[in-house]
Amino acid sequence: MKTTKSIIPILALFLLANLSFAQEYVGSKKDIDQILKNAENFSQYVMNANYKMIGESYTPDAKIFPNNMNILTGKDSILAYWKLPEGIRTIHHKLMPEEIKVIGNEAYDYGYYEGVTKKADGSESPWKGKYVVIWRKENGNWKMYLDIWNSVR
Repeated sequence: MKTTKSIIPILALFLLANLSFAQEYVGSKKDIDQILKNAENFSQYVMNANYKMIGESYTPDAKIFPNNMNILTGKDSILAYWKLPEGIRTIHHKLMPEEIKVIGNEAYDYGYYEGVTKKADGSESPWKGKYVVIWRKENGNWKMYLDIWNSVR
């Protein structure tokens, strides 16, 4: 009997801890799935240094808000930000949404990101942070309109 009494609080704590990490998606399954797929594709484009497709991931009037920088507007500025110097590449990039909510032809998405940059000397630099993306549906496809992120330690 004593063992049962001590297990119940542990199980309750375990369940509460798992609930705090639950993802919440609100909207049609089709829209949510497309946003998740586009976010996954964006990570692939970053890792493949596919700058054309990075640019295509954003609306024509998109704005990005990089950590410790001014707001960058338009595809040219956005692509200049994402283009890495020779010998440097992103070998890991992953978005981990906490919540996505679709409201008509716009949606917001927030969560965490992580990645690893490989430098020219072969050393690797891991990074992580939090983000918010405002998506806009254009011609049936979800694209990023506002993209803000900053690091966490």
